[in-house]
Amino acid sequence: MKISIDGRGINWYHGTGIGTYTDNLIQGLLSIDKTNEYLLYWAGENYDNFRKPNCSVVMASNRHHKFFEDVYFPQNNKSNNIDLHHIPQNGIGLNSLMSSKKIVTIHDLIPYIMPETVGRGYLIKFLQEMPKIIKEAASIITVSNWSKNEILRFFPNAENKIFVTHLAAKTIFKPLNKVFCKDVLKSKFNIENDFILYIGGFSPRKNVTALLRAFSKIHNSLPSEYKLVITGSIKGEGSTLPEICEKLKIRNKVIFAGFVDESKLPIFYNAASLFVYPSLYEGFGLPPLEALNCGTPVIASNVTSIPEVLGDAAILINPLDEETLATEITAVLSNPEKALALSTAGLDKAKEYTWTQTAENTLSVYKSTYEHL
Repeated sequence: MKISIDGRGINWYHGTGIGTYTDNLIQGLLSIDKTNEYLLYWAGENYDNFRKPNCSVVMASNRHHKFFEDVYFPQNNKSNNIDLHHIPQNGIGLNSLMSSKKIVTIHDLIPYIMPETVGRGYLIKFLQEMPKIIKEAASIITVSNWSKNEILRFFPNAENKIFVTHLAAKTIFKPLNKVFCKDVLKSKFNIENDFILYIGGFSPRKNVTALLRAFSKIHNSLPSEYKLVITGSIKGEGSTLPEICEKLKIRNKVIFAGFVDESKLPIFYNAASLFVYPSLYEGFGLPPLEALNCGTPVIASNVTSIPEVLGDAAILINPLDEETLATEITAVLSNPEKALALSTAGLDKAKEYTWTQTAENTLSVYKSTYEHL
C-alpha cells in the first residue's frame, strides 16, 4: 500500500490530544511497518525522526491551508499513486477531489454536544464540514467506544465504517524516584509542599473551577499542608482562575506552574500525591492515563469515555458533585493504604494501552480499507 498522512497537526496541535495522537501514531506505524510506503505531509520543523526508508516527508506551508488541501495534496497524491490518505485531525482538511481513499480520525463531537466550549470559528467550520467528512470517508477511526456511539447518534448511517483504536500514554510516563522528582520541582519550580495535581487545559468542559471549589472546602482539614498545582499557560479561558482563587481565599494554596514541557510532566505526576481530573466531556482523556502510568492515584469523572479508559483503577465521581469530590480527595490523602491500592491498580490498568497496539489496530484499518478499494 501507498499511504499518505496529514501530519501537520503534530506541530499545529502540539501539547493537545490531537497533536499527541498524530505524533505517536505515525511513529508507531513507522516502527512496526517496514513494508508499506508512507508519504507524510508536514508543516514546521522537527521532522527528521520521521524520515525513514519507507517514509518521505513533503513540506506544506503553515499558511495557505486551502491551497494545499484543495490543490496540492490531491495533485501530489495522484502523481504518487497514493492508495489511502489519512487525516488525523477530525477529518478537517478533507477534500472531495482527493482520488485516494480517505480515512479520518474523529476524536469526539464536542462541537455538537458542548458548542459553548469551542471557539466560534472552529464551531462553524466543524458543523459545516462534519456531514461531508462522515459521508466521504471510506473508514472512520475513533478513540473510544463512547465516541463511536456519539458519532452514530448523529450519523447512524456510518456504523459499518467506524473502527475504535484506543490511545496510550508515551513511554516517558512511568514510575520515577519520588524523592528525586520532588527535589527537581523544589529547585526548578519552587514547589516544596506535598500537592494535588491537575493537568489538562482550561476549556470550560474541563471543569477546573469545580476542583478549585472542592479544594477550598477541605484544604484546612487535610493531614498536612497540601498545595494544588495546576500546569498550563494561564491565558484565554484559564485567565480567570487566579481571580477565582482569590475569591475562594485559596490563592496562596494554589500554584500555577505555567507551561510545562512534556519532558517534565512525568516529574510532576510522580511527585504528586494525587491527580484529579473533573472533566465534563472527553473523547478519550490522556492525562489521567498518563497519571496511571506513573503510579499516581487518580480521581476522575464518571462520565463520557473516562470510565471506559480507567475502569476500576481510579475513583470515579460525578464531576458536578463538588462535595463528593472534596470528600474523596480527603479520603485518599488521609489513607496511605487507599492511595497505595489506587497506585497499584493504576499501574496494572495502564499496561492495557500502548502506542504499538494503537498503530497495529490502525494498520488493520488501512488493510481493511485497501482491500475494499
